[in-house]
Amino acid sequence: MLEGQCAGASLCPLSQCKAGITVCIKRLATSPEWTDRLREMGLREEQFVRLLACESNYICQICNARLGISAALAEKILVEAVKLPPAGVPA
Repeated sequence: MLEGQCAGASLCPLSQCKAGITVCIKRLATSPEWTDRLREMGLREEQFVRLLACESNYICQICNARLGISAALAEKILVEAVKLPPAGVPA
């Protein structure tokens, strides 16, 4: 089952995802300075992120930390849907 559905292509901006899903970051389409900063905060390629809220800011859970980012920044973080095991099956 695909939890984080991206409309159309396999990659989509984090800003197009719905709250409550888990996605995998595939590309950071930001300036080198922002890319470095995002990686320092844990938003890096191949990192799984759970999107907790997407209102005025996007609240992401990365490991055991929560991080708020702007909609403009969420637009530049390209993610892919995560394939989850069926309910009751260990990951």
